Amino acid sequence: MTMESAPVPGAGQATAVQAHTVHPPRRSGGRTRELGGGRAAVRFPPAAHLLGADAAALAVTFALCAPAGLPRAVVAAQAVAQVLLHAYRGLYRLGLSPSVLSEVPALLGLALLQWYVTMQVVAAWAPSHEFGWAALAYAAAAQTVLCATGRAVVHRLRHRAAVRNPLSTLIVGHGPVAHQVTAALHDHPEYGLRPVGRVAAPAAPDASAASDEKPAAARTDGGVPLPVLVTPQEVGRAVVQNSVRHAVFTAPPEATPDGAALFALLTGHGCRVWLVTGDTAVAARPAGGRPDHLWGFAAQPLLDGTHRPVSHAAKRVMDAVLAGVGLVLVSPLMAVCALAVRLSDGPGVIFRQERVGRHGRPFVLLKFRTLRPADPQESATRWNVASDGRMSRVGRLLRRTSLDELPQLWNVLRGDMSLVGPRPERPFFVDRFSRAHPGYQARHRMPVGITGLAQVNGLRGDTSIEERARFDNHYIETWSLWQDACVLARTAGSFFRLGGS
Repeated sequence: MTMESAPVPGAGQATAVQAHTVHPPRRSGGRTRELGGGRAAVRFPPAAHLLGADAAALAVTFALCAPAGLPRAVVAAQAVAQVLLHAYRGLYRLGLSPSVLSEVPALLGLALLQWYVTMQVVAAWAPSHEFGWAALAYAAAAQTVLCATGRAVVHRLRHRAAVRNPLSTLIVGHGPVAHQVTAALHDHPEYGLRPVGRVAAPAAPDASAASDEKPAAARTDGGVPLPVLVTPQEVGRAVVQNSVRHAVFTAPPEATPDGAALFALLTGHGCRVWLVTGDTAVAARPAGGRPDHLWGFAAQPLLDGTHRPVSHAAKRVMDAVLAGVGLVLVSPLMAVCALAVRLSDGPGVIFRQERVGRHGRPFVLLKFRTLRPADPQESATRWNVASDGRMSRVGRLLRRTSLDELPQLWNVLRGDMSLVGPRPERPFFVDRFSRAHPGYQARHRMPVGITGLAQVNGLRGDTSIEERARFDNHYIETWSLWQDACVLARTAGSFFRLGGS
């Protein structure tokens, strides 16, 4: 699909409501790190700080306790094992109320396991460096103390940062628990969650519940006016306008009116979603995690199928490596394409256009120019140009062979896109399609891609948006690295079938 011509019916009528998926999230207080070129502001994730603290603790433990001259392979294996074991035990999952004391048993048990395996490996492969049980106990104890100390510092700094820069939060639910949770967040800024609105059903099932919801201007929680949002459109606008990064459900989504749709909307915007309830039977201990709470209310994170940080990190590494190698290999072909465009259509070889990426963040997509739009309005609001008479023979050839997409390898290398994922669209059409097709917004849960499951199934160009969204969401829910490899193989097989887009 491209963006240089042929109007969609009704596309000329600009909508007054901006698409709530096209704005990058902003951080409170403006304390962010820019990654150059006007890209979206990001922070190092808190898990990275814990990882650094653990790595430093292990390095000091080796310096103080390990026998001199241990093979470097043993040291490297120990470091990798520590990361994997800590991740498996959920020690990099930050909760609402992290506590080093609650982490000590897991840290000690894993340290004993690590050093026991190390002792056995050294005894078998490097007997000259063998050490005994006393050294094992000393090393495990030292590693536990150092890890706990480093983690305590990280948690302390995180609490201070949370007080200085609280993140906007929506409360989803009604009744006493919703009001008490909101008041607790106002009274205890160390959680770093600042309520900016409450999502409630438009109509309560009984009079008592209905009387609980006052007009938005009159409703207060914790002594602070808090607007009540009742429609998905209001929620979407609030998420964008207030840069909402967290949402707190006070009842499970399946027990909340429109809960599943709200959960998909919030996670689609990249919000971290929590279940905070007074019912301890509902808020069971997360698998592999530790009990958590918000000022005494049982709490647990609610995750969708896309929350797989290790797998997504592997996907990002694969994208960067393949995109880098691909740019080197196809650079002669790209030079030929650029020269052909220059000789055929004049200056301006690269076509730049705003697209919507993961979590609604905009980025500038690169392509070889196949048609020069009459003006920016045409570029932003006109649909497919496959039959446009203004296109030169060079432009038509590039589109039919999809060679015009090659510059997007640079977008992949930059991190704007992935090799495989839902195809990105322009803000104008994201707005239209999100309102017309309920599943379209959920496509933005994953990084957008050069190719995708919808495209290898023939859904390119002027084809059904509803079917594309269905394929894209199926890809997201069943995603794996192997599936990416299969899509890339199918894309390579169809590359020169002259289908175009």
